Amino acid sequence: MKSIVIIPAYNEEKSIVKTVNDIKENAKGFDYVIVNDCSTDRTLEICKENNLCVLNLPINLGIGGAVQTGYLYAYKNGYDYAVQFDGDGQHDAKFLGEMRDYMESHDVDLLIGSRFIEKEGFQSSGLRRFGIKYFSHLIKLLTGVRITDPTSGMRMANRSVMEIYANCYPKDYPEPESAVAILNVGKKIEEYPVVMREREEGVSSISPIRSVYYMIKVTLAILVEALRR
Repeated sequence: MKSIVIIPAYNEEKSIVKTVNDIKENAKGFDYVIVNDCSTDRTLEICKENNLCVLNLPINLGIGGAVQTGYLYAYKNGYDYAVQFDGDGQHDAKFLGEMRDYMESHDVDLLIGSRFIEKEGFQSSGLRRFGIKYFSHLIKLLTGVRITDPTSGMRMANRSVMEIYANCYPKDYPEPESAVAILNVGKKIEEYPVVMREREEGVSSISPIRSVYYMIKVTLAILVEALRR
């Protein structure tokens, strides 16, 4: 089974090489592709200097556009599984093989790596945990499916989900909305316990002030998506 890791990257010059090395050492059998979202630092140069596999976007598309590019690349190149993986060092590649094995044995379409099942590792900030619980309850209310970590950026898709995401993927803060979209078309979502690390370098794009916009925007997007059922 062909598997690939999609690494959306924006200004990850300090962590991108370490992230790729983690995949090479701990996720045997997985290819990878970095989607450089028009970084303003040396991310692209570092990728080239280290002969890393990178797609360079000519303009900044945001996290949604970068991830969609990765899914399109994976689908067009015949991969059976594609997994999103942050370029900032928060995700641990040793779980990728386990997630793929679980998907194969449980007939899952989308498998989300959740830090809240076994509650180990970095559990995020208090403000973010509040938002995560809010979206978890909202998704359960609208779809009947409980997702403990709906904002997790570590998620593995099979080809059927890859095709959907390659054609249509939310632009901003896409994780909760994209999960609802998959549930709406009858796809099976489950979660797998993983351990995440605290961000080692860089700064999150979601500041406390932007959190209010994030909550409102994603809530409306989820509600609109749910009405399409």
